[in-house]
Amino acid sequence: MAMLRRPLPCLPALALSLMLSAPAIGQELTLELPYQATPPPSVDDRPTFELPSLVSHDAQAVSGEETRLGRAWLRQFRAHAPLWQDPITEHYLASLVARLLPYSHVSGIDPIVTLVASERLNAFAVPGGIIGVNAGLFAFAEGEAPLASVLAHELGHLSQNHYARGQQRAEQTRIPAMAAMLAGMLLAAGGGGDAGIAAAMGSQAALYQDQLAYSRRFEREADRLGLQTLANAGYEPQAMVEMFRTMQRMAALQGGNPPEFLLTHPVSESRISDAQARVAQLPVARHHRDDTEYQMIRARALLAIHDQDPRQALTRLERDGAKPAARRYATALVDAQAGRVDDALSALDALARQLPDLALLPATAAEVALDAGRVDDAIRRGRHQLRLMPGYAPAGLVLGEALLQRDPGEAYRVLRDLAAQQPENPQVFTLLAEAAGRSGHRAWGHLARAEQLQLTGRIDRGIEQLDLAKEIAKTEGEPNVLARIEQRHEAFVGYRKTMEEFE
Repeated sequence: MAMLRRPLPCLPALALSLMLSAPAIGQELTLELPYQATPPPSVDDRPTFELPSLVSHDAQAVSGEETRLGRAWLRQFRAHAPLWQDPITEHYLASLVARLLPYSHVSGIDPIVTLVASERLNAFAVPGGIIGVNAGLFAFAEGEAPLASVLAHELGHLSQNHYARGQQRAEQTRIPAMAAMLAGMLLAAGGGGDAGIAAAMGSQAALYQDQLAYSRRFEREADRLGLQTLANAGYEPQAMVEMFRTMQRMAALQGGNPPEFLLTHPVSESRISDAQARVAQLPVARHHRDDTEYQMIRARALLAIHDQDPRQALTRLERDGAKPAARRYATALVDAQAGRVDDALSALDALARQLPDLALLPATAAEVALDAGRVDDAIRRGRHQLRLMPGYAPAGLVLGEALLQRDPGEAYRVLRDLAAQQPENPQVFTLLAEAAGRSGHRAWGHLARAEQLQLTGRIDRGIEQLDLAKEIAKTEGEPNVLARIEQRHEAFVGYRKTMEEFE
C-alpha cells in the first residue's frame, strides 16, 4: 500500500480499441478468503457501510446527468489508466481541493480525486466533479501555490459548466465527446501524446479537439475565476501566470511538444498578459501557510518517478531549494527503500516531534513499518495516530492492512468505517473484502469485492460477486444482507447501462 511499493511504470501508448471497449480484467488482485471457524455475529449485529452511487444527491451547479456520466467515465478510466496508488498524496490533494472549493463557485458536488502514474505534466477536470492529477504535475510545481493554480483553473471550468455549454449546439455529440475525452486522457496517460491521440482516434480526432479543448473565451473565464479563487483562498495569484510560463518553456525545450495540459488548455501570450493584468488588481485575502507539507508530498512524487535512481529525486529537491525538513523526509523514504528501516523510522519520528500537525509524518512511519514486515509496530503506530487524529484515512488504511495479519475482525471494523468515509475508494473495498472473508462475514466480503470491481470498471465481474453473496446469504439465512444485495444489484445494472454508453 505504501508509495515505495508502487513506483510509476513506464507505459506504452494504449490502443483506442482497448479504451472504448468493455473493461479488461488486467492484473486483477485475487483475494484468498480463508473463512475461519470464528462464528459470525448475529444478523442484528452485522454492521452496514455506505456504498457509492453514480448520482449526486445535491447537484446544483453540476447537473445530475453530468454527475452520472462523470462517475461512469471515472470507472472506465480506472479500468485502463495507470493509477498512482498513494493514499497520503491522494488525501493531501483532496484536502487542497476542499480548501479551494468554497471560493470556486462550484456547488452541489462532492469532488473525487484520482492520481495518474504518469511523469507528464497534466491535470484534468471531468463533468461531475472528477479531478485527476498526474504525478508529473507535482514534479514541475515547485510550490503549493502553482499546484493550487492549476486546480483553481480546472474548478473555474467546472463552475461555469463549460462542458455543458459547449454541448448546447450539438447535444447528440455528448456521449461520443465523453468517449473521446476518455480515449484522449488514456492515451495521454499512457504516453501517446497528441500525435498518438490523432493517429489512434482517426475520425474522432477532430471531435476530440473540438470538445475537449476549451475555447479561448472559456479559457479566459477559467483564468479569471481561478485567479480570484487563488486570491480568496490565500494564495498568490501570480503563481498561475508563472505556472503557464513554465509550461511554455517546457514546450520550447521539447521542440514544440507541449505538456498534455496545454494540448487541452492552449496558452497564448495575450492570454498570459490578460492574466498578469488581472493579478495586479487582486488583493490576497491572507498569505497561505508555508510549503513544508507540499514539499514532502512532492518528494513522494519525485521518488515515485525516479524509483530506479532515487538520488535524482534528492538532487532535484536540493536544487529547487526544498526545505531541510522535506529533504530529511525524502532521505528517510530512500533509507526505507534501501532497507535502513531503523534510520528511516528514527528520522520520521524526529520530524513528527518537530512538526506535530503534519499527519503524513506518523502515517508514513506506519507505512514504512508495515512495508518492512514490522506488523505490530505498524498497528501500534496506526492506532496511536487515529486516537490523536481521528478520521485521517491514510492511517486507517495502513492500520486495516496491518490488522489483517493479526486480528481480521478488528480489521473489518476499521475498514468498514473507512468504507463509509470513502465510498469511492477501490483500495478500501479491496482490503474490506479480505477482512470480511477472514472474519466470517462471508456475504459482506463478496459484496465488498463487488464494490471494488464496479469502482474499477468491471461491472460484470461485480455482478458475479453479488450473485455469490446472494447464495451465501440465502444459505446462512441473512435477510438484511439479501435486501442490500438486491439493492446493489439494481444499481449495478444501472451502472453497466451508463458505462455502455461510452463503448
